[in-house]
Amino acid sequence: MKVAIVGASGAVGQELLRVLDERNFPVDELVLFGSPRSAGTKYTFRGKEYEVQLLKHGDDFKGVDIAFTSAGAGTSKEFAEDITKYGAVMIDNSSAFRMDEDVPLVVPECNAADALNRPRGIIANPNCTTIMMVVVLQPIEKLSHIKRIHVASYQSASGAGAAAMAELQQQYKELVEGKEPTVNKFAYQLAYNVIPQIDVFQDNGYTKEEMKMFNETKKIMHTDACCSAMCVRISSLRAHSEAVWVETEQPIAVEDAQAAIAAAEGVTLVDDPKTQKYPMPLFVAGKDDIYVGRVRKDIANENGLTFWLSGDQIKKGAALNAVQIAEYLIKVGDVK
Repeated sequence: MKVAIVGASGAVGQELLRVLDERNFPVDELVLFGSPRSAGTKYTFRGKEYEVQLLKHGDDFKGVDIAFTSAGAGTSKEFAEDITKYGAVMIDNSSAFRMDEDVPLVVPECNAADALNRPRGIIANPNCTTIMMVVVLQPIEKLSHIKRIHVASYQSASGAGAAAMAELQQQYKELVEGKEPTVNKFAYQLAYNVIPQIDVFQDNGYTKEEMKMFNETKKIMHTDACCSAMCVRISSLRAHSEAVWVETEQPIAVEDAQAAIAAAEGVTLVDDPKTQKYPMPLFVAGKDDIYVGRVRKDIANENGLTFWLSGDQIKKGAALNAVQIAEYLIKVGDVK
């Protein structure tokens, strides 16, 4: 198995290396690619040192079986043909192809088989907030069809990349020292603050991030349910949280919802209000699963449920989901 990582020096690229190692993914040969800034950087994987090659047009992907790409939508669009022309499966972590009809958008716990139909050789990894939510929606959907979804997300600095994480840490240090905080990655200071904007605003008043949740949920779950989102940046470092309200066709008992969530793949139920047990970003960073708690009836809707979830944005929200897609393709024999 020859594996390539495009964007190897970024937060997700580094997490991909860790996840591939943790899960004993079958890597016989590894090639790393990056921008002129990161080319030449060296990383160790399973005791062997690898140097990041400059990503350029040509035949560098000849012989590659799976290419994980996480270098931004522009790079993915520019190099997709180079990456796939010799048969490599491109698992793309950017927004470049997510809503293209001929590119499957996959969360393995929900729609793994969609990955088998990829006319362009590309599989899209969904937006991190969408991934986390649909993993939890899937077991509820099996109890009764979900008609409507409302969600407020509380998204960590890691969603904007490694530089944003570093800036948040730098801001806290600067503020403690009585200095003016550095503000480059976000419109405002993030330390000691929340920012009710992620990505750019659209004509309907929603941000691009919020519309991703609307559109991607439909495509992944093959559903007519509409998702209305409010996405907020908070000063958590690398784990996102979401408060979710769903309306189902038939009422679902809280106990049934909890049992279904607890039994679902990729989900851990942490739900004991009496002992103040519920998921928090502080405790889920570095974990594979999405953690769910505060499951209860929506007192404003007789067919409604509401719950809280937290998950590692860089891991399941990006790198782990991509690797799980590749593992599925190997399992079913679709990739050697």
